Amino acid sequence: WFLARFHQQTLSQVLLTMGFAFIFSDQALLLWGGDPQSVPVPRALGGTLLLGPVYFPAYRLFVIVVGLAVYLGLWALQEKTRMGATVRAAVDDAEMARGLGIDVWKVFTGVFALGAFLAAAGGVIGGAFLSIYPGADFDVLPLAFVVVIVGGLGSLKGALAGSLLVGLLDNFGKALFPELSYFTLFAPMAMILAIRPTGLFGRP
Repeated sequence: WFLARFHQQTLSQVLLTMGFAFIFSDQALLLWGGDPQSVPVPRALGGTLLLGPVYFPAYRLFVIVVGLAVYLGLWALQEKTRMGATVRAAVDDAEMARGLGIDVWKVFTGVFALGAFLAAAGGVIGGAFLSIYPGADFDVLPLAFVVVIVGGLGSLKGALAGSLLVGLLDNFGKALFPELSYFTLFAPMAMILAIRPTGLFGRP
């Protein structure tokens, strides 16, 4: 209901979501306390794999494969199915979609539920190699925010490109310039927005 009040105002929806994240984070701290929690890695994925001259944690490879599978699944759902066409129609022109008999509210609710499920699944999968602690969400939120802005609002391809770019910038920035880690993350975002205000793949 809150997000529906900002229909087709994607940036406002992102900021509102971050505001709710502050509220939910404090509620979680109140309910479960501040002790760090951990998610055990499945035994089958606990070893390492040899990739050329480098040993790579099997669980990290699993996360990469799952991420690619989710991207391909979302792309196929969006571009190759009737459901995806319905979602795109509702996003592009809600009034016209209603005129064609599409229940736009149900479509948006379903998309929101799918996004919430993927976010929860990402937290569970990532919790196995990132410790879970109060405030962990706000370590991730700036990265997610930059991914959305750099990739382009409403673009699945932009989300993939943005996540790869932001991941590399964040890791190399922390390794090479730890005292400037946020600068190495947000400065490229500002440069990209100066050249392309809609992001890499955002629609005008």
